[in-house]
Amino acid sequence: MCDDPSHSHVHAHGPFRNLGHEHGPLQVQVERRVLESNDVEAQHLREDFAEDGTLVVNLISSPGSGKTTLLEATVAELKGTLSVGVIEGDVATERDADRIRALGVPAFQVVTGGACHLDARQVNKALRKGKFPDLDVLFIENVGNLVCPTSYDLGEDFKAALLSVTEGDDKPFKYPGIFSAAQVTLITKTDLMPHVSFDLEAVKGQIKTLRPGGEVLMASAQTGTGVDAWCGLLAARLASKRARRT
Repeated sequence: MCDDPSHSHVHAHGPFRNLGHEHGPLQVQVERRVLESNDVEAQHLREDFAEDGTLVVNLISSPGSGKTTLLEATVAELKGTLSVGVIEGDVATERDADRIRALGVPAFQVVTGGACHLDARQVNKALRKGKFPDLDVLFIENVGNLVCPTSYDLGEDFKAALLSVTEGDDKPFKYPGIFSAAQVTLITKTDLMPHVSFDLEAVKGQIKTLRPGGEVLMASAQTGTGVDAWCGLLAARLASKRARRT
């Protein structure tokens, strides 16, 4: 089930298409109220994160692209240098949060029970319930989905989209919303490139069209290739955020 407003909008018109145009404006108004309410909460979060000097990264991808595995490699690289915390979003189970906690890093699991994205209210609740210490970097691992999470601002500094080489090289143009919104795209599972058909240059061209100036990084959590560049980007963005604060 996906309760993203824009997604709901598409389906709502199907059974009501012969009932008159009055349903269209009503649906739009409901969508607008949902997103406006979320944006207000997200702005409050953003202000709190700015005051604390915490860099917040919203990780979005389809299921199985390697978000949690990349987080494990990232935590291992940053541990001892930066204080890191993770909010995990999943439809069911606490497995991903358990994997992060096993590394000695605080993590709070949000179980959505069917919803295909996190919203700002859930993030705020997770921060209060999780009782996180002062953090340098907070990762929000969103529910695995390339559509629903795109519309929801979580107060993050930037969205990072993950695309594994096993998913195919047509995804940016097929899912333009997230690849337009993401400041950073991580091409994951690059160690498998010799074994799959994946046109890297085509992907880079699509992303350049959708997000001019967006950064594209290559990473393999299994071999560690590219993890240092990803962590370097995080450190640089954290330093930039704190410089603006002072």
